[in-house]
Amino acid sequence: MNTSVSLLTEIPETLHESLQGYLDTHPDWDQDRVLTAALSLFLLQHGTSDTPEALQSCRLAARLYLENLFQSGENHLL
Repeated sequence: MNTSVSLLTEIPETLHESLQGYLDTHPDWDQDRVLTAALSLFLLQHGTSDTPEALQSCRLAARLYLENLFQSGENHLL
């Protein structure tokens, strides 16, 4: 079972405008899907796998990234 956590954050206006432009031209993506893919990719690139727990966390981030990147335009909640 996958769970979600709500996240409230402020981003620079130019980044928001860029995100909105992307979403306007890619109707199969939504804000949640973009942010989940971006955050999971960041964690993959900057995480460590020094411990079994960190390795498991890295695998889960990879799974989330790939699921969000390649899913169809319908169910975006993981």
